[in-house]
Amino acid sequence: MSAPVTDKEKRKQISVRGIAQVENVANVKKSFNRHLHYTIIKDRHVATKRDYYFSLANVVKDHLVSRWIRTQQHYYETDPKRVYYLSLEFYMGRSLTNTMINLGIQGACEEAMYQMGMDIESVESYEEDAGLGNGGLGRLAACFLDSMATLGIAGYGYGIRYEFGIFNQKIQDGCQCEEPDDWLRYGNPWEKARPEYTVPVHFYGNVVYTAEGGRKWVNTEVVLAMPYDNPIPGYGNNVCNTLRLWSAKSPLTFNLKVFNTGDYIQSVLDRNIAENISRVLYPNDNMFEGKELRLKQEYFLCAATLNDVVRRFKASKFGSREVARTNFDLMPDKVAIQLNDTHPAIAIPELMRILLDEEHLAWEQAWTITTKCCAYTNHTILPEALERWPVTMLQELLPRHLEIIYHINHLHMEQVKAKYGDDAEKLKQ
Repeated sequence: MSAPVTDKEKRKQISVRGIAQVENVANVKKSFNRHLHYTIIKDRHVATKRDYYFSLANVVKDHLVSRWIRTQQHYYETDPKRVYYLSLEFYMGRSLTNTMINLGIQGACEEAMYQMGMDIESVESYEEDAGLGNGGLGRLAACFLDSMATLGIAGYGYGIRYEFGIFNQKIQDGCQCEEPDDWLRYGNPWEKARPEYTVPVHFYGNVVYTAEGGRKWVNTEVVLAMPYDNPIPGYGNNVCNTLRLWSAKSPLTFNLKVFNTGDYIQSVLDRNIAENISRVLYPNDNMFEGKELRLKQEYFLCAATLNDVVRRFKASKFGSREVARTNFDLMPDKVAIQLNDTHPAIAIPELMRILLDEEHLAWEQAWTITTKCCAYTNHTILPEALERWPVTMLQELLPRHLEIIYHINHLHMEQVKAKYGDDAEKLKQ
């Protein structure tokens, strides 16, 4: 059995991941130094290993962005059926190594780091885990995104950009201690904010009849959902899909009147309340907690995402908001919405609300479209994990959705009666 190899000796060895082309290595070194100078704004004398990580991440991202843009252009040109994967959790982990492997540049990057006197594994260790999930459910969602990109499927992941992900584990005196996971404190080199696609999400309020006899949700409190796009590269195929994560922003603005009346501090605190929606990942995905914040998170994700889905369905050109498609009967041929567990289930009444109240479709047409577009992945039937919301909470927070849920249930019960008659036991089930 051979003797253990020290880290210093490892760095002297030639990479076994494939011999990189000399010109590729030279380009990586040149790009690395350019990013250290112009992006990080430091030189090699004062730069830290974390700075080296950010420089390398930007080098790798340079190889990624043209594939990312071209993939989205291709989807708009060919107009395929798109998959929208809604999940309250995405356990993505670290992106640097995975991206280098998928782009086929790991060997060149490793050799460039070696020639500049750095150990690539040490540099990689400075990336923060994107721990936006608790375990299996979130990791499954991340794997699905990788698979769809590798298979060339027009897939989009939609989740929440939690400021604090799964807790950091520390062992003190032989016991586990949890600490907040402030994974964004140094920034995230992979994400791109898209403030131009910010959408309003409504809560509370009441429902009134319109002049046409329809229903309208009014007097609501508004929270803004701002998207951050993250690239999902396929393996060796130049495809790069998108994971869009929503961040809650307050619509309140400051003005001198508020400041002069002494309510300035309260207005700042009110902003924080609105932005708490995307502040923290709930720490357990197998135990239901009927907290209002959790319901707000679920609706926040679904409302912002479905606004995006409908906008993209109606638009025709890449980057254009011009409405080109208004026949919603075509929607099931172009849109597949996959719900990861019960967390995004409120997407069904939300899509119904959009089709009924905003697009003014008839109930039967809207319900047909919704049932054809939406699918659901079940994860458990354990009673303690199934979500149950108090009617009073739903009535206060989402009054229009409760109306729609009541009507869906009424029509379902009528179908049961038509099939089984007034069988009390069947109706209870």
